[in-house]
Amino acid sequence: MNYSSELLSDKPLVIVLIGPGGVGKGTIARNLIGRDSRLWLSRSWTTREPRPSENGTEYYFVSRDTFEEGIAEGKFLEWAEFNSNLYGTPHPSVPNEYDVVLEIEIHGAIQVAEHYPDAVIIQIQPPDVETLTERLRGRGDSETHVAQRLSTTPWETEKGKEIAHYQVVNDDLERATSQIISILEELRSTRNPSN
Repeated sequence: MNYSSELLSDKPLVIVLIGPGGVGKGTIARNLIGRDSRLWLSRSWTTREPRPSENGTEYYFVSRDTFEEGIAEGKFLEWAEFNSNLYGTPHPSVPNEYDVVLEIEIHGAIQVAEHYPDAVIIQIQPPDVETLTERLRGRGDSETHVAQRLSTTPWETEKGKEIAHYQVVNDDLERATSQIISILEELRSTRNPSN
């Protein structure tokens, strides 16, 4: 899918990173923020427990009651339930002069696109299933969780191809990050030719 130039404006970009669990969306998102001072990362909420590999800054880890209160109050741009845990992205409050990065699953991206039709959706793909499996295990997921994640990967990959404007293979973190930065620079130059 090509990103239509008629949708471009001087509004901040909304960049949505999608892909199957374990593909490296969060790592790429943090790398992007570290390399591009014009990006702001929206931090999602979840009711799951932090993994051993996480330091607590990856999500707002909240109780199910707190999350459900947020749903009732309309705090979320998108939310979904996976493996008995809730995940959601609050409506972003982006500082001026920043573009926002959302790192979410396919269902969430579909919801975001309904709110922001000009969002730029970038699908992150694993180099292969073996690498994805190793990454899921490496972050401390149980074998049951790994199997659940892998069972949804074919659907997520195919659906992602349908809705994404760009595909990036995460076979090397720096290369994948640089590829996304190049995409953003091209979009920014199209939106703001004077830059």
